[in-house]
Amino acid sequence: MSHLYFSIETLEKFCKEAFIKFGFSERDSDIITDVLLTSDKYGIESHGMQRISRYHKGIEKGMIKVEAKPEVVFETPVSAVIDGHDGMGQIISHKAMQTAIEKAKTSGMCIVTVRNSNHYGIAGYYAKMACDEGLIGMSFTNSEAIMVPTNARLAMLGSNPIALAVPAKPYPFLFDASTTVVTRGKLEMYRKAEKTLPTGWALDKNGTPSTDAQDVLTNIVNKNGGGIMPLGGNEEISGSHKGYGYGMICELFSSILSLGMTSNHTHTGGKGGTCHGFIAIDPKIFGEPQVIIEHFSRFLQELRDAPKAEGKEYIYTHGEKEALALERTKKEGIGIDIKTIIEMKQMSDYLGMDFESFFKDLKLDSEEYNNFY
Repeated sequence: MSHLYFSIETLEKFCKEAFIKFGFSERDSDIITDVLLTSDKYGIESHGMQRISRYHKGIEKGMIKVEAKPEVVFETPVSAVIDGHDGMGQIISHKAMQTAIEKAKTSGMCIVTVRNSNHYGIAGYYAKMACDEGLIGMSFTNSEAIMVPTNARLAMLGSNPIALAVPAKPYPFLFDASTTVVTRGKLEMYRKAEKTLPTGWALDKNGTPSTDAQDVLTNIVNKNGGGIMPLGGNEEISGSHKGYGYGMICELFSSILSLGMTSNHTHTGGKGGTCHGFIAIDPKIFGEPQVIIEHFSRFLQELRDAPKAEGKEYIYTHGEKEALALERTKKEGIGIDIKTIIEMKQMSDYLGMDFESFFKDLKLDSEEYNNFY
């Protein structure tokens, strides 16, 4: 896969101007940009700039309504339900987690659910919002149905990620993972690279294993059958029922408690209908927060110091690779697939932006530049 490298600052300027051109306020454009680029900074290419074409199409088709304002339609001191009115998922979700944080600081904990939203980026972003405030954060979202339940042949659940962030030293614990073997974005990256999918990722319309990314993605969009396997594959003997069950937990905290669309009904009739869930917990309801953080940090270090398997040099704790990737991308920039850059150029032309004016710091030789343009 051929990538070109850009500084974080360059991509921030491009993204912010693009979303302002779409009609978002400067503040909302900052939020959308931060969510997108945090993914790339963490090395999660599937949910970073790679997703910009999806948002372009969603706005152009009217699935994402630029003018929509999230509305609290039900609340208690420890909960809230927000109707996103088909707005941009990042803006709705930022408000939802901020609401959860504020209520948790007063009441000790809070659960906020969201209906009528759209794709919100990486789940971990919102969990870490709470973590950065000294709280325990959790984030869930359903999505267009891509997960084929154990023993089925039609996708019924989304990638349905679960994210959890907890303050710790020297860096926070941050777990963020889909409850499918891989995300849809990963299949899109393989399609762009024209690579065969690894065995054990996906199923064709008959519910049998497939390695054809284009065919699987087409079947998902057209709801022909097939899709991505749950964590554990497609057989109970390998734990498929566990991934399926984790996906259902996510569905409960997103679409069920919000009375929104379940994954199998989202993305129909020109409506996204994505649902999210957010939890913030103040550790002080269990004792002295710093003592809890120190206790957890000791355990994380014991995990890293545990005996290594033969041929292995290091044991990572969740969030460590993201912290290392963040330091690396600050120095080296962010690598963007050439086909994603073409999508960025197409969006730029649509918005009347001067694309080349943003990318004067390309880290590539003149031959590669000329071949691209």
